[in-house]
Amino acid sequence: MPRRKRNAGSSSDATADSDDSGEHEKTDSSQSDGNTRAKTRLTRASLRLSQSSQEAPPDIKHVVDRDESPPRTPTGNAQSSESDIDVSSPSASHDESQNKDPSQKDSDSDPSHRPKRRRFHESYNFNMKCPTPGCNSLGHLTGKHERHFSISGCPLYHNLSADECKVKAIDRDKQDDERSQNQTEESRHATRHQAATPRQVRYKEKVVEMRRKRDSPVAKEQKEKNMEHRQSHGSTREPLLENITSEYDLELFRKAQARASDDLVRLQHPPLHLQTPEKLRLQGQITEGSNMIKTIVFGRYELDTWYHSPYPEEYARLGRLYVCEFCLKYMKSQTILRRHMAKCVWKHPPGDEVYRKGAISVFEVDGKKNKIYCQNLCLLAKLFLDHKTLYYDVEPFLFYVMTEADNTGCHLVGYFSKEKNSFLNYNVSCILTMPQYMRQGYGKMLIDFSYLLSKVEEKVGSPERPLSDLGLISYRSYWKEVLLRYMNNFQGKEISIKEISQETAVNPVDIVSTLQSLQMLKYWKGKHLVLKRQDLIDDWKSKETKRGGKTIDPSSLKWSPPKGS
Repeated sequence: MPRRKRNAGSSSDATADSDDSGEHEKTDSSQSDGNTRAKTRLTRASLRLSQSSQEAPPDIKHVVDRDESPPRTPTGNAQSSESDIDVSSPSASHDESQNKDPSQKDSDSDPSHRPKRRRFHESYNFNMKCPTPGCNSLGHLTGKHERHFSISGCPLYHNLSADECKVKAIDRDKQDDERSQNQTEESRHATRHQAATPRQVRYKEKVVEMRRKRDSPVAKEQKEKNMEHRQSHGSTREPLLENITSEYDLELFRKAQARASDDLVRLQHPPLHLQTPEKLRLQGQITEGSNMIKTIVFGRYELDTWYHSPYPEEYARLGRLYVCEFCLKYMKSQTILRRHMAKCVWKHPPGDEVYRKGAISVFEVDGKKNKIYCQNLCLLAKLFLDHKTLYYDVEPFLFYVMTEADNTGCHLVGYFSKEKNSFLNYNVSCILTMPQYMRQGYGKMLIDFSYLLSKVEEKVGSPERPLSDLGLISYRSYWKEVLLRYMNNFQGKEISIKEISQETAVNPVDIVSTLQSLQMLKYWKGKHLVLKRQDLIDDWKSKETKRGGKTIDPSSLKWSPPKGS
């Protein structure tokens, strides 16, 4: 007669045969043995907890007791501050798996017989310890976590206590909140050229006063204290930093340390909703359907990209792109680039060289004749420009590519493009200086060269809108320089904006906006007057003498306007 199955974890049925009584007794005995072993493991865990709590100061014990029930993660385990660690050691788990009875496994499957969730202190492996001698691994430098297992988060290594770290964290949060509120209030009433607010002036004076104390010599007692600390602890502790610099700079350093430690924790254990994409982004890997080009290898430089560029999908999914600096062909790996460079015959851009002075050259490239090169140039430029929309329709444009020559070839510095027939007389459609050549005067050289071409064409030019942020800054600086140079050389009594435009090839609208920003245009008795401000001119002359920047020599230009322009 077949036997009826019993429910897991329940007593035997009354209808079962008498032979089941022996098996029931064995099951009860195995369950009692399992309960005894479970109690033994809990006793050992509580013993380890009591030993670790005896080593900790009294004030830290209360913190651990209060935080025994932290919020649970979706998996049901307690969430640790720096890492998720199993309670039992590998050997203990191995013994459990061997000694566990089949009836015990059945009881685990029943929700009514599952063990209770572990408390906060049971979610840590107490075999892991901070490497700092004498540290009990409690507290964290950021003040946001209860435990640490590395020197970067150790309060004792930084000569602090866990409570001091928590107090500093509260102060930092308050300061951040106040700063954000003040910035919000100031942004409501801010103007483009607003002077410093009274609060900013007071804060600056306070910082200057605090830094003046830094010049005072270190006291003899402090020196002896520092030497004693160094002899007793050596490299296991951070040197004493008090009275070495100002309190303001020391506090900045402490904030930077805490922020770096917090970033390290987030990097190792990001939140669940950010874990997968964040890890892939930081490791340079790819995610499906997203542009992950973060860096490009261009010549001897590795450049971080700023914006998305519509490269083909198989290339856009790569974390790093390899680009030939002469023909601008893009590749997937360093090996392919090395093989390409061994047989690439290009050492300068295609087209006609229309300008050369020293190592600087400018090549005129027709988008219709050299379509592939111009398309690759536009794709490369889009990595560093936000407002660029032209990628493949390059035939109506001319590209003026500036290079710097050495014994290996002509290296790309920057470029600008212009329409062959512009109805609104735009002399620049798109302009870019490569990131490795920025803040060296090449941007103004490109702008100056575009206006030089407008002068040869006997036209008044202006850049196409909208300008990028860096482009707007460069053009405003160039227009200011052109106007101040014209004012410095002007010897007459009456000046006309039309005359300035004809001589400089700058659009009158751009001249008026620049004069207004310099406060050199006034309205008086029904007339607009241009003021010659000698203070601005003297300031510009002094900067020009010190800078001695790069300039375009009109005599080195060998160019004539294209036919039909």
